[in-house]
Amino acid sequence: MNEKVIRYYRLKQRIRQMEEEAAGLRSEILAFCAAEGVMEMEAGGCRVRVVQQDRKEYDDERLYKALPDAKVWRMLSKADPAKVASLVKLNVLKEEGLADTYTVKRISLLQVDKK
Repeated sequence: MNEKVIRYYRLKQRIRQMEEEAAGLRSEILAFCAAEGVMEMEAGGCRVRVVQQDRKEYDDERLYKALPDAKVWRMLSKADPAKVASLVKLNVLKEEGLADTYTVKRISLLQVDKK
């Protein structure tokens, strides 16, 4: 069992190192694409695409005040964008009533596929 625990620990360390390296490479690729003004390119036999996405970040206090019923807050317990979107989709909440409760954050997603 000791060997398995040690092997597991070493694998987790390697995963952490690889994730850090991948994050650094991702940042460099996104920076290059931004500097060159490209959203799509080919490099090293791979197709690279930068996809812009807007994400809502809700303010807990403002969202709570905008809710029609305090019981709805219990369903959320905190401002979780996925839960809020579900409640809007189910018509429990109205999008118009939430207008001042969030800010929109633009993020860049990097997609790299083999050609």
